[in-house]
Amino acid sequence: MRFQVPQFTDVEDKVIGPLTFKQFVYLAGAVGACVAIYSFLPLFLALPAMLVVALFGITLAFYKVNNRPFIHMVESFLNFSMKSKLYIWKHERKPISKIAADAKKSRPSMYVPKLSESKLRDLTWSLDVKENLNPVTREEGEV
Repeated sequence: MRFQVPQFTDVEDKVIGPLTFKQFVYLAGAVGACVAIYSFLPLFLALPAMLVVALFGITLAFYKVNNRPFIHMVESFLNFSMKSKLYIWKHERKPISKIAADAKKSRPSMYVPKLSESKLRDLTWSLDVKENLNPVTREEGEV
């Protein structure tokens, strides 16, 4: 039996004309805020405020930064602005357990030399060494 697999799951559906639901809500909120500003403030104060609110609504609805919605940038900015920026590191010495100390003494440290300037070669060499040194992790049936 064949089933149809959804293809474009990361694309939002266009609900209201050419707009997604989120875009429509951002634009409707901006229009509502502009109407509220116009009704409560005199015109010479309302026009600049309405312009700022309208541009913010359009930016929220359509602008993307690094292929991510602008609302993520606003959220990150608010989180950064509201949270404390002072971090004091307090080093706490933790006692080494006897089991960990015995295991450290019994296992010799292994030196892995730098073979070449190519990172790909280094990676393949280190993967090969780790695979050959630890045969327990291999699945049964592998060669």
